[in-house]
Amino acid sequence: MFRFPKLDPSKLDLSAFGVPKFDPRAFEAAAARTSKARGAGDRAARMQDAMARFRRVQEAAAAQWAEARRTMIDRPDAAGHHGPTLDMEAPTAAGGAWTAPDRAGGSEPGPDLSAMMRALRDHLPKAPPAGRGPAVDVPPGARFEERVFAEAAGSRRYKVYVPSGYSGQALPVVVMLHGCTQNPDDFAAGTRMNALAEEQTFLVAYPEQPQSANLQRCWNWFTAGDQVREGGEPALIAGIARAVVAEFSADPGLVYAAGLSAGGAAAAILAATYPDLFAAVGVHSGLACGAARDMPGAFAAMKGQGAAPGRNRRTVPTIVFHGDGDRTVHPVNGDQVAEQAAPAPGLAEAVTRGTSPGGTAYTRTVRSDASGRPLLEQWVLHGTGHAWSGGSPEGSYTDPRGPDASREMIRFFLAQAPARGA
Repeated sequence: MFRFPKLDPSKLDLSAFGVPKFDPRAFEAAAARTSKARGAGDRAARMQDAMARFRRVQEAAAAQWAEARRTMIDRPDAAGHHGPTLDMEAPTAAGGAWTAPDRAGGSEPGPDLSAMMRALRDHLPKAPPAGRGPAVDVPPGARFEERVFAEAAGSRRYKVYVPSGYSGQALPVVVMLHGCTQNPDDFAAGTRMNALAEEQTFLVAYPEQPQSANLQRCWNWFTAGDQVREGGEPALIAGIARAVVAEFSADPGLVYAAGLSAGGAAAAILAATYPDLFAAVGVHSGLACGAARDMPGAFAAMKGQGAAPGRNRRTVPTIVFHGDGDRTVHPVNGDQVAEQAAPAPGLAEAVTRGTSPGGTAYTRTVRSDASGRPLLEQWVLHGTGHAWSGGSPEGSYTDPRGPDASREMIRFFLAQAPARGA
C-alpha cells in the first residue's frame, strides 16, 4: 500500500495558492492576542453584569420605598399619620407653625438610600455646600464658630456657641442634634438655644449631618451600626462632645444632648450607648433606641408600629416632648422613649395640665427621686404636630405657640448637676 509521507505543516509552501507560509511563532502570537482580547471582553462582560446587578438593587430599593409609602397612605392610622414625610410646609403667616404636608399637595421626599450612598460617596462628585440657613444673631463678646471633628468612624462638621460670659470657667455643654433637612444655623435659630446659652452661660455644640451620610441630612437612627457604642454616628457625636469639653475646659460631668425628630432619636441612642458621658438627654418628636434596624423598619416605627424597645441598662435622666397631633412621627414613640428611659419603680409621680401663653394645651408627667430631682419628665403637647415647641419661626420645624421646650430642657438638665457633682 502506498504510504503518504509524514506531514510537517511548517514545511508546506502554499505561496502558489496565495497563502503565506505557516509561521508557528506568528500563530502563537495571534493566539495570545485573541486570548487577551477575549479576557478583556470577559472583564467588560463582568463589569456590565455588575452594573446590571447594581441597577436592580437600586430599582428594588426604590420599589421597596414606594410600596412602604403606598401602604402607609392607603392605611392611615387613627392618629392621622399619612407617611414618613419629614419635610414640613412653611407657615402661611408670621408666627405660624410648620406643618406636615397633605397628601394632595405636599412634597414627596425621595427614597433614603443612605447605605448605598455611603458605599458610593467616594466615587461620586462632591455636592456643593448647602446654604447655612437663617442668620444667627451673635451678641458682642460671644462667638459662633465652625469646627471639624475626625476619627476612625469618620468626620463631622459642627458649630459651637460660646457665650459672652465665658472666661475660661468650667461650663455645661449642650449638644443639639438637628432634624432632617436642617443644619446648625437653622436649628440654632429655630430653638433659640443660643439665646438661652447667653442668658444662663453654657456652651452649645451643633453637630451637622452631611448629605453624603444621608440624602435628607437625617441622623441614621434606624441603622444598626449607628446604634452602638464606639462606632458609627454615636461615636462621632460623643467625640464632638469630648472635643468641646477639652477645647473650652468645660465640666465633663455636665454634658447634655437634645434633638428633634431624627436628632431626637439620636439623642435617645446616646443615652443608651454613652450613659457615662451624657448627664441627661432631651428627645423632641423622636424615637427610642432600637425602634428600627433598617429603612422599612424606620417607616413602620414612624407610623407607630416599631419594635418595642427595652429599658436602658443604666438610667440617664430624660425629658420628652411630643405632639399628639404629630403626623410624621407617631405620638406613641414619645411614650416608648419615656418607657425606655424609665428609672426604677417607686419614684414619686406628679401630673399637671396647663396651657402655654400661646394657647397650646399640654400634660406634663414628672417622676422624681426622694430628693425631688426629676429623673423622667414627659410633655404631651395637645394638638401640636411635628415641630419644636416654643421655637422661633425664623427656623424650620417650629411651633411658636409653646410651651418653650428649649427653656424647659435646660431647666431639667441643670437640675441634674448636684447629683452628678456629689
